[in-house]
Amino acid sequence: MNFPKPRKWLGQHFLTDPRILGRIADVLEITSDDTVVEIGPGRGALTEQLLLRAKRVVAIEIDRDLAKLLREKYAGDERVTIIESDVLDVNLGEAAGGPYLVAGNVPYNITTPILFHALEHSRAERAVYLVQREVAERVIAEPASENYGALSVNLQALATAELSFRVSAGAFTPPPKVESAVMKIVPRADPLIDATEEAAYRAMVVGAFGFRRKQMQRVIRELWNFGADDATAILTRAGIEPTDRPEVLTPADFARLLRAR
Repeated sequence: MNFPKPRKWLGQHFLTDPRILGRIADVLEITSDDTVVEIGPGRGALTEQLLLRAKRVVAIEIDRDLAKLLREKYAGDERVTIIESDVLDVNLGEAAGGPYLVAGNVPYNITTPILFHALEHSRAERAVYLVQREVAERVIAEPASENYGALSVNLQALATAELSFRVSAGAFTPPPKVESAVMKIVPRADPLIDATEEAAYRAMVVGAFGFRRKQMQRVIRELWNFGADDATAILTRAGIEPTDRPEVLTPADFARLLRAR
């Protein structure tokens, strides 16, 4: 799956309530030995909470003025590194210099690319994001549910996710037009696909959900240009009924399907 890489983050909304920010940091379960990579620190409100718990914070900020503000704010503090860049251009593992956690108030217009960027190798040990509530509900959705789709499948193949708590629009300055949620993501010890399969898996899943309510025999024929007999044989090898639809298949079903082709 190729994600767009915007050069500008739009619609900045700042969260300043220390109680909520403290809860976000607590969800990450930071220890005094941890390095936290913070995505989109803005004015540094969450950064302060992270520094109360972590050994070191690497803050990645694309906005030139905010990056300048942060450099001035933390001048002389060796625990803080400010990187002025688009996070999608930063190798997070290299920036951290070793094992790391991720935290961030993720820009809503590029949430999905950032989630998968942080799941590239070397992956964060765990991550906590403040995201649009609807995105969090899609990430954690189960098969056959209304919110279940390509995002659910692709992320759950690599990680486990949970919605930790919701945040109202009124907690932000200025208030966004959507509700938000704090979501925790932990890479799976047993990912359903390996690094060499990820691109093909994502493309297959996105393609399949383009035919969300069609039967899988039809989906396979459309995606891979197979005849009916070949499509049925592939589905049989994968343990999937030809009459099943993409919206009921689990991430593990899709992994078997990829390998049965």
